[in-house]
Amino acid sequence: MNSSYQIIRKIACRLILALFVLFADSGIFFPAWAHGGEKTPVNGENGGSDRPVHLSPKQQKILGLSLASASYRRMKEVLVLNGTVRWLPDRQSDVTLRISGQVTSVYVSLGERVHKGQRMVKVESRLIGNPPPSVVITAPLRGVVDVRNIVLGQAVEPNTVLFHIGNPTQMLVVARVYEEDFDKVRFGQEAEIRVLGYPGQVFRGRVTLVGPRLNPKNRTGSVWIQVSNPKGLLKPNMFARVKLIVKQAKKVLVVPDAALLLANGKKFVFVSAGPGSYRRILVQTGMKMDGFTEVLSGLSPGQKVVTRGNREIYTMWLGTGFLKAED
Repeated sequence: MNSSYQIIRKIACRLILALFVLFADSGIFFPAWAHGGEKTPVNGENGGSDRPVHLSPKQQKILGLSLASASYRRMKEVLVLNGTVRWLPDRQSDVTLRISGQVTSVYVSLGERVHKGQRMVKVESRLIGNPPPSVVITAPLRGVVDVRNIVLGQAVEPNTVLFHIGNPTQMLVVARVYEEDFDKVRFGQEAEIRVLGYPGQVFRGRVTLVGPRLNPKNRTGSVWIQVSNPKGLLKPNMFARVKLIVKQAKKVLVVPDAALLLANGKKFVFVSAGPGSYRRILVQTGMKMDGFTEVLSGLSPGQKVVTRGNREIYTMWLGTGFLKAED
């Protein structure tokens, strides 16, 4: 036990000595410890000064500092949902018949595109006659035959589903939204949809229905999004990743996410205040998208923020040599 303690103590002492040597020429110093092991910070979060941190060129190189400019960018706030592609209710139909009989002719194949009124199947009735009466069933709408349930010579009964037709030019994505996010969803909202089969393509649609009921088991409701599908790429039962556009702006001030730090409930960045000088600036943030965050207050366009090495600078700013950030 004592041996392990001695080893850890030696390592800690060497670490502190190395840090002291590294930053001795920058004017930053580490506090002395009072009796009992209490640490007295030089730059406390509340009571200390907000003076800048100064680094020599050598120290900046060791930390690998990187900076980026606060700049304007188009931003969108999105709500990400999971969903499933389906046929639109009014753009699909079962093909049935009202008589009992036998299939004598089949005019279309599975996957074939048909137009409204096109002949699909001929059924000979079981009614007595010479010859027995026959009925030709036609397509009720334009679309693709995606289900075929019959073969030549098969006996069929009334209401037998012979085929199913769906029109793929417009499809429906049914997504699930959690109860706490319902205030972010509205009729007519724009949506961007991606599917696994075509990962590089974005399909665009709009919300046509926010479900009137909630699933009591998982506390989610349904959102219907109608999507244009002119090339027929979207197919029923595909998994869809949906991004609902909650809010968007053409020009907002942003910084890279890596520039932001959080401590004691405050968000802040370190900005360049001259050669080798870095000052902490409190900021308020808004939308996030693609690795960038909107800055509502605290920064001006063109200011240089630290994106790499900022956590180490914060440690020095605290003046204790220990990182206290919550994030």
